Amino acid sequence: MNDQELQPWSSLTAAEQIELRADYQKELEHQPLTCSLDEKVERFSSWLAHRGISFSSEDLRGRRSN
Repeated sequence: MNDQELQPWSSLTAAEQIELRADYQKELEHQPLTCSLDEKVERFSSWLAHRGISFSSEDLRGRRSN
């Protein structure tokens, strides 16, 4: 699956994002610990890509409200 086929993280609803974060928490239990933010983003991005979703460090800024 390439980036053009992936749905952007920012296009998901808050509820969808929360559900994915909860699912990912289960995955974290099987990964070695890391303090590296870059490594954490890479792992989460890879996990999401297998689910058809793109994520990058730019998404860490979150949604901005007006």
